[in-house]
Amino acid sequence: MPITKVGDINMYYEIHGDGEPLIMITGLGSNSILWFRQIPVLAESYRVIAFDNRGTGRSDKPDISYSMEMISGDIAGLLDVIGIDRAHIYGHSMGGMIAQHFALNYPDRTISLVLACTSCGGRHIILPDNETIAFLADAERRKRQTPEERVRESLPFTFTQEFIDNNPDIVEQFMSLTIRYWTPLYSYMRQVEAVIAHDTYDRLHEIKVPTLVIAGAADRTLPIENLRILASRIPNAELVTMKHLGHGLFIEGAEDTNKAILDFLKRHPQAS
Repeated sequence: MPITKVGDINMYYEIHGDGEPLIMITGLGSNSILWFRQIPVLAESYRVIAFDNRGTGRSDKPDISYSMEMISGDIAGLLDVIGIDRAHIYGHSMGGMIAQHFALNYPDRTISLVLACTSCGGRHIILPDNETIAFLADAERRKRQTPEERVRESLPFTFTQEFIDNNPDIVEQFMSLTIRYWTPLYSYMRQVEAVIAHDTYDRLHEIKVPTLVIAGAADRTLPIENLRILASRIPNAELVTMKHLGHGLFIEGAEDTNKAILDFLKRHPQAS
């Protein structure tokens, strides 16, 4: 799979399938290998472009300040390299924050927008419970943990306990894939800086493309109220709530999530 020069970094990306282009943007500390329950399905109908954000996976991890403008610019640069003018944009968690900035900064390059388990940030963000905040923010504890320990500790903040108990094979696959391309602490914290600075609340009304907002009713990391705010602020946005699913709904509820995305994309094709 190719690695290409985009701006100041070498970026890893994959292309699967044919059809209208669909960019998939991962969350904090994640990389494209975790789309293992989505790419095979979405690529049956779309040209799926999955990549590793700066700071993760097989892309470069410069130890400099990151911003949402910078990372959304990386995506625009990648589209230039592979010769794509416009694409459907799908982002999960931090990836959904990046997707918002892409749609705002590159409206002519955005066909439609899918925002899953994410937030507008800033003073309007609805924070998770104190236990979740402590887990996400404790860099010192992360330093002392092995990747295996960290990922295992993350499970209750990613999936519902019912899913963890009933799907040990998928959970183990998630763990092994997460560890395979482990995100160093320094670049993880650089991404955290970008998340903290993220704030689109006052600009969301500028998004004019068709938008689907997907919420997990049991999301402990970014509670459902965040998605309701997005849906209320983006003109004509559609809100789909996945009952009993947590933050990792694209894995935990892959079938329902994929169906919701495909149904939306097929209703909003690229204008000829």
